[in-house]
Amino acid sequence: MNNFVLAELLRMKIIIYFISILILTSCRTEQDGRDSIKNELDTTAFQKELKIEKAELKLEEDARKFALNWVEYITAQNEIRQLENATINQVMNNAPAIAQIMESLKNSVPDSLKSVPVESRLNVINTKAQLLKQYSAKQEPDAEDIQQTTRELHQEFNNLKLQMNEIFLKSLEDFEKELDEFEKMEREQDSTSEDF
Repeated sequence: MNNFVLAELLRMKIIIYFISILILTSCRTEQDGRDSIKNELDTTAFQKELKIEKAELKLEEDARKFALNWVEYITAQNEIRQLENATINQVMNNAPAIAQIMESLKNSVPDSLKSVPVESRLNVINTKAQLLKQYSAKQEPDAEDIQQTTRELHQEFNNLKLQMNEIFLKSLEDFEKELDEFEKMEREQDSTSEDF
């Protein structure tokens, strides 16, 4: 009888062992299915085109003259324009180059544009580009963080253009002086035309 009890106990242990394996295997398969769905969603998120407002701020004529001679600015502007039609995956792949370009931009400001507001904008642009590079290099990157930082980088570049424009805006006194000269020239022209 002892052998019979031992055999039954052994048989029950084996059955319990197999049931445990079946339960663990089915749980594992269910978890793999959930992971697969999550990875599909993540892949889809990275293939999405960025939604960036394309309202680009234009440089005024005087600011544009200086910008055309600033190679780093032209390179940075081209990168910013490419972001408007990029997917998150493309941004991730280009993030190290973008960070390097923006750092080069920050370090190459022409003397005519050196001012606290312009340098502040360049610092912010460089910081956003470095964050973008950091987010893109994560082992498990977050598509939303990358998209948000890319939008912010685009906006900050427009803010840089605004600051560049403001440097070249004529002061009120300059504008009044120019207006006075124009009116004086008109009066002289009117007086010469009356003489004929």
